[in-house]
Formats: sequence, structure tokens, C-alpha cells
Amino acid sequence: MSYCGLNNMKHRKIIDDMVEKEFIARTNESWGNKTIIKYKVSEKGREILKQILEPYEILFPRSKVGVDLNDDR
Repeated sequence: MSYCGLNNMKHRKIIDDMVEKEFIARTNESWGNKTIIKYKVSEKGREILKQILEPYEILFPRSKVGVDLNDDR
């Protein structure tokens, strides 16, 4: 979850909702007496990315250079 910035405790409802809607897949992996929860983008999630986020990036590209907070334009 560190990749996207979501916290398992604070954002549990968002994560569960994304799993329920099949945008991401959850797997549990045992490591000794602990269980590691892993998430992976599903094919449906990839389609959402292509349909919504990629066109958004084309319309509003991210700045390749840092934002100048002193720019008074």
C-alpha cells in the first residue's frame, strides 16, 4: 500500500470497495505466524486506467519540472 499512499487502517473502506468492484485483487500470504496482504491491479482496473486516467493525463499533463511557487503569473 505504500506505493499508492493508502493506509490499511485509515482507508479500509476504500480498499474493500475497490476489491468488491474488482478493480484490485487481494491475496493473503502466510509468513510464519504473520499474514501479509498483497494487492494487485486487476484487468478491470487496467481498463479503468486506460479509459479515464490516460485521457486525463493527456488533457492535463503533469509538470516535468517542479512548480515554482514564486511565479506570479
